[in-house]
Amino acid sequence: MKSLALRSSQISSGSCGSPQNVKSPSKMGESRLVGFSYSLRKCIKTWRLSPQRRAFTDPNEGSFLNSQDGSSKFGDDQELALVLGSKREGSIVLFQSVFQSDFDAGEGEVIDRKEDEEKEEPQLDQETEIVEEEKTTTRVIYNIVFVTSEAAPYSKTGGLGDVCGSLPVALASRGHRAMVVSPRYLHGTPADKIFDGACDADCRIKIYCFGGKQEVAFFHEYRDGVDWVFVDHPSYHRPGNPYGDSFGAFGDNQFRFTLLCHAACEAPLILPLGGYSYGEKCLFLVNDWHASLVPVLLAAKYRPYGVYKDSRSILVVHNISHQGVEPAVTYSNLGLPPEWYSALEWVFPTWARTHALDPGEAVNILKGAIVTADRILTVSRGYSWEITTAEGGYGLHELLRDRKFVLNGIVNGIDVAEWDPSCDVHISAHYSVDDLSGKVQCKIALQKELGLPVNPDCPLIGFIGRLDYQKGIDLIQSAIPELMQDDIQFVMLGSGDKQYEDWMRAVESTYKDKFRGWVGFNVPISHRITAGCDILLMPSRFEPCGLNQLYAMRYGTVPVVHSTGGLKDTVENFNPYAPGVDGTGTGWTFSPLTKESMLIALGNAIRTYKEYKTSWEGLMKRGMERDSSWDNAAVQYEQVFEWAFIDPPYIR
Repeated sequence: MKSLALRSSQISSGSCGSPQNVKSPSKMGESRLVGFSYSLRKCIKTWRLSPQRRAFTDPNEGSFLNSQDGSSKFGDDQELALVLGSKREGSIVLFQSVFQSDFDAGEGEVIDRKEDEEKEEPQLDQETEIVEEEKTTTRVIYNIVFVTSEAAPYSKTGGLGDVCGSLPVALASRGHRAMVVSPRYLHGTPADKIFDGACDADCRIKIYCFGGKQEVAFFHEYRDGVDWVFVDHPSYHRPGNPYGDSFGAFGDNQFRFTLLCHAACEAPLILPLGGYSYGEKCLFLVNDWHASLVPVLLAAKYRPYGVYKDSRSILVVHNISHQGVEPAVTYSNLGLPPEWYSALEWVFPTWARTHALDPGEAVNILKGAIVTADRILTVSRGYSWEITTAEGGYGLHELLRDRKFVLNGIVNGIDVAEWDPSCDVHISAHYSVDDLSGKVQCKIALQKELGLPVNPDCPLIGFIGRLDYQKGIDLIQSAIPELMQDDIQFVMLGSGDKQYEDWMRAVESTYKDKFRGWVGFNVPISHRITAGCDILLMPSRFEPCGLNQLYAMRYGTVPVVHSTGGLKDTVENFNPYAPGVDGTGTGWTFSPLTKESMLIALGNAIRTYKEYKTSWEGLMKRGMERDSSWDNAAVQYEQVFEWAFIDPPYIR
């Protein structure tokens, strides 16, 4: 025990008490080592004191060790030996032997440990018994830990928040145990009430980074079958969004997300959520650069000491253009051993350096995860290929090409309960694929709300998204004079670059009867635009997945998109000559990314809307019938989970 404690003290130390919102067998002291040794003590102590102690089998006689009154026939040393007795591949099994396997067997059920030890570990291709088997086809149950900078509804700036707010719920509904670890952002506004359901877990740990000890706390809320864990630190308490404010990105983002990664590595070991921890055999899903230190920490700080030897990590790339690049001198702040610098080492090409004497040396946190993660995922198949090209890889394409054998793409799902035209509380009329009459009423209501002439037969084109270069706003800007010559209406919702915001206001004053621009973002109006428009335009230069085209198809709004990334994967180009009553396809894709090709695609959509009503109705219905649920995506994630556990974890 002493050697284990000494080793774990090199990983992390702090103090941890019993959470207020979960049952805990005892109150720990003011100062305790956390991490591996802390988990060991807590595992043994919980096993001894729990009123529902598990029964074990005497290896010699086959008799139960627990007496009828619940007291053990063995002393402390024998109990300790029993807990530590089960080994696998030379590593001590803690929570797997006492908590996970026993709880899986059912509350209060007797387990024959001798018989259990004699059985071989089940292979991934064998069926595993799960709760409510008839409702799911999940074969293997995993302890999944999502690490993310944002998770809806608690925090959200885009698709990342949607994914990390919905995918864990979908996986939990399929029988997995899911935890989401994210910062507890407080802005000093009424919006902070979103965290009211999260209780202080009464757990404090000290993280060694940035030249000293940084103390963080944990808050916990159990909702929709998921453990939502929030890391609390003063650096997360400020106005703005998770990454910056009106003055730009926060200068200490590297510090803030380094804390998140260290805390996320400790959370499965020290938080007894629901009565027992997630333990060492868990699967980390790390999202974008903000969580990318987690695979590096597992490989550099935990596995060398025998911790997390049975865990795996999967990097999910939502947008490779953001990589967490900082000056090389900041490496010493990350709490990593000096010999691991090469995993994060990054050298800018000559043309990208600030001056002739600049060596271009930096640390790239996303690169570290690409090197050390067991598998890599992107949010669409198209994007998984694009990031291996010089145009789409932002300098990491060669490295990703080398790891292409563990790289896959899975298209995001959407919350089909929130985005449902048959019951959406934000729209004026409900409709479905069987009754589209409410779609026209939504269009008329939107025209009235925006002050546009009410004309149900006039094609209404919409755009929803950030006003920046990536989204192709410059193409829309150059095409507006020609579009406004046609009998159409156009509405844009978004915020971003001030030049585009000012441009939207100017166009609205020029074309008062045809154009409306809404600067900012508003959830109810985004639902009403999605339901009321006939066409959704998305001329993005690159789009890892895209969600607005999925929302649009769900609402019978036909997308016209640039053929890139997830847009190409999700929108099937309309073919009126394909076998069938009205052809095939759910919208139009265009390439190359030019004003001319975009106008041709829009022209085809406008003409089809005006002149071929039957074909247009077929487009609407095929889009509405498309399965964009998270359940569909969750099945594909489970396949990647199985692949991750087939190979051994990354160890240098």
